[in-house]
Amino acid sequence: MSAPYAELLVRKVLRRLLPLAMLLLVFNLIDRTNISFAALQMNAALRFTPSVYGFGAGIFFIGYFLFEVPSNLVMVRVGARPWLARITITWGLVVLCMAWIRGASSFYWLRFLLGVAEAGLLPGVLLYLSRWVPLKHLGLAFSLLMSSTAIANVLSGPIAGGLLEVEGLWGLSGWQLMFIVEGMSTVVIGLALIAYLPERPADASWLEQHERIWLRETLAREEQRKAAAGVTAFRQAFLDRRVLSATLVGFLFVCCNFGTVFWLPQIIKSLSALSPLQVGILSAVPYLIGGTATVLWGRHSDHTHDRKWHLVAAASLGAAGYLWAALAPGAVMALTGLCIATLGIWSMFGVFWAHAGDLLGGAAAAGGFAFINSFSTLGGFVGPVLMGMVREQTQSFSGSLLVLAAFAALTAGAAMLIENTRAAVSEVEPLAT
Repeated sequence: MSAPYAELLVRKVLRRLLPLAMLLLVFNLIDRTNISFAALQMNAALRFTPSVYGFGAGIFFIGYFLFEVPSNLVMVRVGARPWLARITITWGLVVLCMAWIRGASSFYWLRFLLGVAEAGLLPGVLLYLSRWVPLKHLGLAFSLLMSSTAIANVLSGPIAGGLLEVEGLWGLSGWQLMFIVEGMSTVVIGLALIAYLPERPADASWLEQHERIWLRETLAREEQRKAAAGVTAFRQAFLDRRVLSATLVGFLFVCCNFGTVFWLPQIIKSLSALSPLQVGILSAVPYLIGGTATVLWGRHSDHTHDRKWHLVAAASLGAAGYLWAALAPGAVMALTGLCIATLGIWSMFGVFWAHAGDLLGGAAAAGGFAFINSFSTLGGFVGPVLMGMVREQTQSFSGSLLVLAAFAALTAGAAMLIENTRAAVSEVEPLAT
């Protein structure tokens, strides 16, 4: 198979698999973060303080952390299709139940159970795609996948803002209706996964026989290179210095990520008197910029064979943006700073997971993806909780944004400690057709 034809084959695989994988992550992020919009009404209705809300936002990640590695190991045994469907259906049902939150305790428990239900989704999807996409294209593939985080936030704002303004339907408040509509939609997607998702290239009827052979042999050769230069033993997935360094970077930039996601609507609301729908629309702007940057930066990382300095540069830009937003004298300047910060932090997603994909292989892949993601997502607890505490003490978001600037600066410093894992990436030998 010639190199140009191989490129076409990879695009064929991505066109077939990425839309569904991206749809999963879009709904995953919408359902994980929809409380940021519900808070515009729910906090007042249930008398939640900033600390209560921040803890409820963050406790999700404790459940996620505890069940992440076991979930991914189960997926390896039972297969991606049934397990990803199970994850999707159960988290949709939990979101549905959140319409009937009655106080802090039920809020905490349902957020914790949502984390348990979602555990294993992202590392499961990453592991699944790594079994279809050669390393040469992994940066672009993972960047396109992780652009879903920005797409989700672009869509969630107008959708949630619109639903919040529908008061009294079926005797429900807008925030309750939002949970019901979004939860039911997720359950439907989970049911569709069972019928649509192919388990491996050998099961793909839309591939020609020689295409399946090329993918199998190409991926097998890359696994051999990883055995020499990467992390392939199961034990290494939890102890190798390179895995631990990547986990530290992930934890720090996830503090920035979810510190932004869970508080952005309230930050924008504090800048000016806006309706929920207007807040939702304005909240989409930083993510539109960040989503575009995710794809472009991931493609550039593939072309330059660099992960490390792409991560350092993106985190540094994020730190500058948060600092700008914290010190800005007006609403427009503050929103501009938030757009710059989001551009920097969201640029890291695809490059970061491509770095992990370059590194992990063999028995270490399932455990390694889950280990890195589970500890990284603890940043989703630390970031929102710290922001809530600082916000409550200072009665201002400026201090909270300085916290995010500090996390982004630490991310850039930690990224300087990782290695460029490109030894396992080289041109594959073409097969004859």
